Amino acid sequence: MEDKEELTPLSAVLKDVRKEGYTCDFMVHEDARLQTMDGKQSFSPEQVRIVNFYRFEGESDPDDMAILYVLETNTGLKGTISDAYGTYSDDRVETFMKQVVDLGKNIDKRV
Repeated sequence: MEDKEELTPLSAVLKDVRKEGYTCDFMVHEDARLQTMDGKQSFSPEQVRIVNFYRFEGESDPDDMAILYVLETNTGLKGTISDAYGTYSDDRVETFMKQVVDLGKNIDKRV
């Protein structure tokens, strides 16, 4: 019998990064800017950097794939944004993230 590696769920990773101060939830607005969920602050790709990201695969369904980006803005605001990847990805999120400076992880190789 094979040992199956247990996958860490998105909720557990999100809980951990929130403990590290990444508490803001972001979205990409229609104007191709990253916004806080309340819409009070927005950022261009040049004002954001990707600190880390995590990919998640559904245990039983390959369509349940997601990616969580851990972000910091030039104002010091720290938070996250998630997206499906593959067929169900949000084009706005994907396009925005490809323009953001990351810290060494290659996000262009999304499945």
